[in-house]
Amino acid sequence: MLNDKLKNHHLILASGSPRRQEFFKNLGLDFEIRLKPVREEYPPRLTHFEISNYLAQLKALPFKAELNPTDILITSDTIVWHNNKAIGKPNDKQDATEILKSLSNSTHEVISSVCFTTTSYEKTLHNITKVSFKVLSDEEIEYYLNTYEPYDKAGAYGIQDWIGQIGVTKIEGSYFNVMGLPTHLVYKTLNSIVEKA
Repeated sequence: MLNDKLKNHHLILASGSPRRQEFFKNLGLDFEIRLKPVREEYPPRLTHFEISNYLAQLKALPFKAELNPTDILITSDTIVWHNNKAIGKPNDKQDATEILKSLSNSTHEVISSVCFTTTSYEKTLHNITKVSFKVLSDEEIEYYLNTYEPYDKAGAYGIQDWIGQIGVTKIEGSYFNVMGLPTHLVYKTLNSIVEKA
């Protein structure tokens, strides 16, 4: 449906995340994967969704000079916001353990930003989901980290994994946003881009 509307456009997903790639397939979209290394650093003055917005836009920068008029580049970033600070991907197992202990028995926010870039404009959107965890025991955290090794995930967990199934007690907002992409916003925005074109 949407893919038919996009037949005169070329979608580029700049993400190595298998989850984001799977979402695009599930949306029925034809797309190309292009990857360029980016140092995910942001100014310390930024907070909350400003961080994920900045990083999503930063990831688009290396591609801008090579975009064609029919291209729509999509870049994204996800952070966990907890106790007034951003939590990204863990550095190692000890870091991941500390992160999960801090998320235990509390509620945090998962913020995903998506940047849509063409030769003529750039638009960045963000989505926020609140996630609550039960008390996670040391044994549960240890088992999860040893079994799933979630070191490529913001907040050191994947909600679709075992720890999400046994530990998450409440979600307010988009489930898919927690997995790394607010699919409803991507769908809506791509539709609006096609209608304006």
